[in-house]
Amino acid sequence: MFEVQKDDFLISTDKSKLQIDVIHDYLANRSYWAKGIHVEIVQRSIAHSIAFGIYHQQENTLTQIGFCRVTSDLATFAYLADVFVLEEYRGNGLSKFLVESVLKHPDLQGLRRWVLATWDAHGLYAQFGFEPLEKPEYFMQIKVVNPYGV
Repeated sequence: MFEVQKDDFLISTDKSKLQIDVIHDYLANRSYWAKGIHVEIVQRSIAHSIAFGIYHQQENTLTQIGFCRVTSDLATFAYLADVFVLEEYRGNGLSKFLVESVLKHPDLQGLRRWVLATWDAHGLYAQFGFEPLEKPEYFMQIKVVNPYGV
């Protein structure tokens, strides 16, 4: 388990802390990339990834306010996915804190390549060394349109 504390905020890879209802609600109803995703798929994606929860600590209560996950072979490659901070907590540097923490995870050091996909957060990720694909023509995909039936 990996944890990082900053003020009243905790980032943790302890899956027992994850609040699946918060994660599913955001992804299914508020994200642009996973609209309509079923909770079972969210649970399976978490089970097969390193999941990072962001929590606001108040007294003895942890409230989940953000999330991301990394899919990796832990040797050469990592894919950063499902990154979000709830709207009411944005503007506090928490996205930066999250990405910085992910990149410091001990099991994710020395990788040859990190990738992610974003429509609107290029500036955030560029601060950490992410850049557009040098040769996008080398990459291919299988894209399923409307996989969740929305």
